[in-house]
Amino acid sequence: MNKFKKLFFIPLLALAIFACQPAVKTTTVTTGIPEWTKNSVLYEVNIRQYTPEGTFKAFETHLPRLKELGVDILWIMPIHPISEKNRKGSLGSYYAVKDYKGINPEFGSMEDFKGLVNKAHEMGFKVIIDWVANHTGWDNQWITDHPEWYTKDSLGNIIPPNPDWSDIADLNFDSQPMRSAMIDAMDFWVRETNIDGFRCDVAWGVPQDFWEAATASLDSIKPVYMLAEDEDHPALLEKAFESNYAWKLHHILNEVAKGKKTAADIQKYYMDSVSIYAPGSFPMQFITNHDENSWQGTEYERMGEAVKTFAALTFTIEGIPLLYSGQEAGLSKRLLFFEKDTINWSNLEMQKYYQSLINLKKSNAALWNGEAGAPKVFVETSAPQNVLAFTREKDDNQVLAVFNLSAEPVEASLKLTKGGDYQEYFSGETKTLENGTTVKLDKWGYQIFVRK
Repeated sequence: MNKFKKLFFIPLLALAIFACQPAVKTTTVTTGIPEWTKNSVLYEVNIRQYTPEGTFKAFETHLPRLKELGVDILWIMPIHPISEKNRKGSLGSYYAVKDYKGINPEFGSMEDFKGLVNKAHEMGFKVIIDWVANHTGWDNQWITDHPEWYTKDSLGNIIPPNPDWSDIADLNFDSQPMRSAMIDAMDFWVRETNIDGFRCDVAWGVPQDFWEAATASLDSIKPVYMLAEDEDHPALLEKAFESNYAWKLHHILNEVAKGKKTAADIQKYYMDSVSIYAPGSFPMQFITNHDENSWQGTEYERMGEAVKTFAALTFTIEGIPLLYSGQEAGLSKRLLFFEKDTINWSNLEMQKYYQSLINLKKSNAALWNGEAGAPKVFVETSAPQNVLAFTREKDDNQVLAVFNLSAEPVEASLKLTKGGDYQEYFSGETKTLENGTTVKLDKWGYQIFVRK
């Protein structure tokens, strides 16, 4: 059973019958997800690097531009104080939490954060924050007050989750009091600041039953959107999370860009995928994020001339698309992770492009998220190694997406089961498509056909 989200009307007699029953989470009858996620686009906010000031108030000045861009859900990277003990670099990792109920003073005050959330809500945004349940920093008060809440070696020493993560201490989820304190801290942010959910770091490293208990507690306050940094544990999507990461597909796209994989590998990924999405849940699609940018390289390093191609793919395949801070400015450098490294906003060269992709998604119900949208159906082509084509159809809305995933021009025929007049989204040209229609695509070219 997926997460209940929206209260539906039932007869008065049924209300009387259920009056004595425990409260349950509310649900939508049709989608099983919060109504406001049905066609939403995520935007990851790196407060430290967003502005020279690196504060909530400075970021707030960008909200009108982000509203124009069209994104809906602001995912703000960790806002908590960062531990100093065993810190990496001069500023440390956002993910080494010193105080789960505190605010990083570099970003501003609690009132500043509440002001940002209120302003975002007034403008129609939803706000989720990063949550780090798997571990804490080494000078978190929990270590002093409750060392029994942590994982220890045979000598009784608290240890990191793995040797490379030396700036953090691993939490022991066998401790029920620790679990209760963690859920209390998560509830705190929803109650006190009215945020709308969480992106949960290392979700795969935390027991499923904890996440289910946490989500049930949160949803008793208000319906929340929960995003798991995970792909290999689809059961997390049954009761705890709406979305997870499409990591495997992302890695395939990187390999396709390098000529090491082909369009056929993407189809094979979908045929072989063991991930089963619970009703109402859906993956997060992306070409970059804070981890990829800092550690694996910018999208331009990894994908080269195919950046726009794969961006368009993430907005047309199933799932909720993600944009990372600076992506709309053509960010072409790896942002330092443990130091100050401000994004250059002087050239918003990609803003209009991503705005067009967001409009494409929002204006076509077939492309919406989860059960609010439609599943893809792959279209057979005469060039299966180079061309990826699929349709998504909901009611009278049909989208046909055709991508040349190679560095050479291609001409391919399409085996269509339905024909008709379509408008190519980017050019605005009307074209009659039928079984056997041939499309010509430049290297890394693509065409998105819409019929309403």
